[in-house]
Amino acid sequence: MQSRSYGAGVIGEAADADLERLIVEGLLEGRTGSGTYVAQPRERRRMVRSRHRERRGGSPFRADMYEISRSGTWEAASEVRTPAPENIARRLGIESGDPTVRTSYEFLADGKPAQLSTSWEPMAVTGGTPILLPEMGPLAGKGVVERMRSIGVDVEAWVEIPRPARATQEQASLLGLSVGDLVLSIERTYCDGDGRPVETADIIVPDRSWEVAYESAVDPPEPD
Repeated sequence: MQSRSYGAGVIGEAADADLERLIVEGLLEGRTGSGTYVAQPRERRRMVRSRHRERRGGSPFRADMYEISRSGTWEAASEVRTPAPENIARRLGIESGDPTVRTSYEFLADGKPAQLSTSWEPMAVTGGTPILLPEMGPLAGKGVVERMRSIGVDVEAWVEIPRPARATQEQASLLGLSVGDLVLSIERTYCDGDGRPVETADIIVPDRSWEVAYESAVDPPEPD
């Protein structure tokens, strides 16, 4: 039998690659400062996103959770007059540095972390109105569509761009993940009937707990 020898570095790299693959597949989990362990069985639920979710009234997240027999709640913190970063200004169609209301959300399903979201709304749209702070006032807890409608702004379209990503230190801490775990990053923007963006958000969904499905209706055939 012919024997072969491999450098320790090559073996180490191969082992690291195998560990990473098993972690991605959910068979192992890494714990910061502790090590790698066999992962506990995970319940992975489906989160459906469709144009119909905005027609139910109230909070779309709470309605989503209700449909899978879970209680949807959240915690939020808003900052007024936050200068729009360049990428956010581009998404909102405003100038970099223009004042926005920035709101950070931690969404919970049955009290457990389910997703994160950071939202920006131009103060040129909501300034001086009762909905300036999304989670305060008469429409606290309502969705963007319902809140905007209350000040005469009709949201007619939303665009979402999903991208795979890895959890940052802050995201991992809030979602109960390990740094580098797979997450789905969703860039969402709401627009009014004139195509003007009125809100944009970055949504983070942990891949280990949720799969995201997009649902769209088929228009009926036109009559002959």
